[in-house]
Amino acid sequence: MIRVLSVDDHPLLRGGIAALIGNQTDMEVVAEACNGREALEQFRKHRPDITLMDLQMPGMSGIDAISAVRGEFPEARIIMLTTHAGDVQVSRALKAGARAYLLKGSLRNELLETIRAVHAGQKRVSSEVAAEIAEHSTDDALTPREVDVLRWAAKGNANKEIAAQLSLTEETVKSHMRNILAKLEAKDRTHAVAIGVKRGIIDL
Repeated sequence: MIRVLSVDDHPLLRGGIAALIGNQTDMEVVAEACNGREALEQFRKHRPDITLMDLQMPGMSGIDAISAVRGEFPEARIIMLTTHAGDVQVSRALKAGARAYLLKGSLRNELLETIRAVHAGQKRVSSEVAAEIAEHSTDDALTPREVDVLRWAAKGNANKEIAAQLSLTEETVKSHMRNILAKLEAKDRTHAVAIGVKRGIIDL
């Protein structure tokens, strides 16, 4: 019997997953959690074979929760569930130790097979996510400072305000912004922010 911990801040989604797994003879949901901290507590208590982890939750993100769980239990097998196919987000999750990355829209078709595959030691990424990763595999990554600039731009700040927030000169911010537009192949700041959110570089 594959023992599953389901972590999501939406009770409806947890209910749907429990119903889907409940119909199987080889797996069961042994615990649920609605945020990252609860996930760690439930993992300690139940030591599940597979953990289904939502990416975006209040308090502690799914990626931080993966790091926390695997910090204590390096063998933990975690499947990341999300509505986002952003390649940067995927890379972060896989680096943190996720064994699979599934879009919530494809759960009905792919979840059970993925649970069995990860339990058997395999790694899985849904085809839509794989296509997104491949599309950006040769792109220049934004530097941490460029991500900071983009994050402040996303909040509607002009270059002067960003410069003040980050203790930079306005010229330096302009230079960072030029690099950001070039790397993201964006037409303007608004387009750059939209791409940054879509790819999981920043959150709004």
